[in-house]
Amino acid sequence: MATRKELIEGIGHRYRAGNRKEKQQILYEFTQVTGYHRKHAIRALNGAVAKAAGQRKRDRVYDEAVHRALIVVWEVADRICSKRLKAALPLLIVAMERHGHLALDASVRQRLLVMSAATIDRLLEPTRREGVSQRRRRGGINSALRKSIPIRTFADWKDVQPGHFEIDFVEHCGGITEGTFVHSLVLTDVASGWTECVALPAREQTLVIEGFAKVRAELPFPIRSFNSDNDSAFINDTVVDFCRVQQLQFTRARPYRKNDQAWVEQKNGSVVRRLVGYGRLQGRAATLALARLYAVARLYVNFFQPSFKLKSKTRDGAHVTKRYAAPLTPYERLLASGCLDEASTVQLTEQFLTLDPVALLHAIRTAQEALAGFAATGSAPSRAPGNSQDIDTFVHGL
Repeated sequence: MATRKELIEGIGHRYRAGNRKEKQQILYEFTQVTGYHRKHAIRALNGAVAKAAGQRKRDRVYDEAVHRALIVVWEVADRICSKRLKAALPLLIVAMERHGHLALDASVRQRLLVMSAATIDRLLEPTRREGVSQRRRRGGINSALRKSIPIRTFADWKDVQPGHFEIDFVEHCGGITEGTFVHSLVLTDVASGWTECVALPAREQTLVIEGFAKVRAELPFPIRSFNSDNDSAFINDTVVDFCRVQQLQFTRARPYRKNDQAWVEQKNGSVVRRLVGYGRLQGRAATLALARLYAVARLYVNFFQPSFKLKSKTRDGAHVTKRYAAPLTPYERLLASGCLDEASTVQLTEQFLTLDPVALLHAIRTAQEALAGFAATGSAPSRAPGNSQDIDTFVHGL
């Protein structure tokens, strides 16, 4: 390659100064020696003029101040993808400034807010680069009871109002299903994406009822229905009778069709596994530690974590085109739905104004460190979590 460049520099000026016949001869010899295509050779010989000295470079739009502010906000957003981060930037910047964690120059703030998702990806690439068995459950449930519960597929969730929840269990067994271990009961609202997680010491139907009661007491909107998979912890007389007494519709997905519960399955990975991991948790102490994590994470996820929602899907032969609505937080989707009464809207808005995303993330990290101790040793950690630093130190460490 170096030889070719030297050849271009050597004969380029002779090519540009020659007449038509001389240019043809030079071009023929040049293509024979270099193997270049004729058109490429013409461009190379014509473009061999050195660039004028002192050419002014393009001014840098996103300087170091914008870059550092973006990294801090991305860390506070728990390193979500650029498209979700762009939707979360106005929320997070205002909340961090309100609580005194961020003080941006007006020009830096403006450039941060107008930054595109592609630019966010480009600026965060070096930082990202630095930090870089499923089983089928056996049958045995009451066949008549299962058949009496209507089936709801993924295609039956069009234009639903908030209050219709998909429910599922996440096991914290560490890959070993023997013995008793902690489970997460996950409930996801199909319309808004609002997600609630309840830590249970075991998979048991009466504990499921207690989990439902806890979630109903904390939700800012009423529950209208539950949709579960074919787990025997859900398909049983206790749960079905509870839904009947409380006048809640109860449906189930088709066996071995996880796509029927796509919304809650997605939260199993993006919320539960992302926060808790795959370690084994067992015992009352681990259950309480997981409950403390979920008590903070529910506020952080539902108020400050935007998510995508499928808008349309079209198929052309084997090619499927999916269109997504702009990323919004579950809190924003609830307000936009118009289903909340005035009192609930005011209460939810006032709660949002009191929330500090940095403090919530700090509490999440502290709870995660405690859980990591349970997963590593199988018992309560012998020392206090090392993440018990003050908020200012935590912000500077992002």
